[in-house]
Amino acid sequence: MGAEPQPRALHVASLEGVRVSLGGRTIQENMTFTVEDGEFIAVLGPNGAGKSTLLKVLLGLLKPDAGRVEVFGGVPGKGNARIGYVPQFRVIEAEMSLRAREVVRFGLDGNRWGPGWPSRTRRAAIDNVLREVDAEDLADEPMGRLSGGERQRLLIAQALLTDPRLLLLDEPLANLDISREQEIIALVRRICRSRKVAVLFVTHDINPLLSHVDRVLYLANGHSAIGTTAEVITSRTLTALYGATVEVVQALGRVFVVGAQI
Repeated sequence: MGAEPQPRALHVASLEGVRVSLGGRTIQENMTFTVEDGEFIAVLGPNGAGKSTLLKVLLGLLKPDAGRVEVFGGVPGKGNARIGYVPQFRVIEAEMSLRAREVVRFGLDGNRWGPGWPSRTRRAAIDNVLREVDAEDLADEPMGRLSGGERQRLLIAQALLTDPRLLLLDEPLANLDISREQEIIALVRRICRSRKVAVLFVTHDINPLLSHVDRVLYLANGHSAIGTTAEVITSRTLTALYGATVEVVQALGRVFVVGAQI
């Protein structure tokens, strides 16, 4: 008698042989990788390489042309409360009067909890995530008066309200200065470790994340590579991805990629 088949291990997300096209153009071909609980993964690549598109596939907003995609062992679907999503930076007019607490509250409305929860419970949940992102003192401030880094903290708080297992961040460092970049990265790493939530962090520059991420997913020229920074950010790997000579130089604790559009 043969051994009983072992149950398949469930990943947070799994892609196998995925091809995605937009407007008749192939964005990614044969994308294959898995995401595990508590992983911090940087998603890198030039504009148009498919970074935001990948997030839309995981959210169930876009279906691939070929291949298999699973999120929590099933087909991706819209409105999955186990996924927290922070889209690309949204411009908020300076005169906007909406309070920070109200913006965070949007993470409850229309999702798993909805407006029917008792106001005391809702307020406690909002207070908890504000505390988690170090933004308690911003709760009653108009969003239009806040800095880019402060707004980003509140959008992350909004994404945490449903207690996600997968957190998708699309260019959270855009328009931030170096010190605010480091604050957001440290915050996301802390959330990743304390909650054991998997994070996909889309960005253009690996340098701010070098000492923080577990792995790098690099998308370029319709192809992808995943591994540690030392495995992926190399002349050999990036040359293969771009199909053209790329040189990776390390100096002063930073990585410089020469010959590629980052």
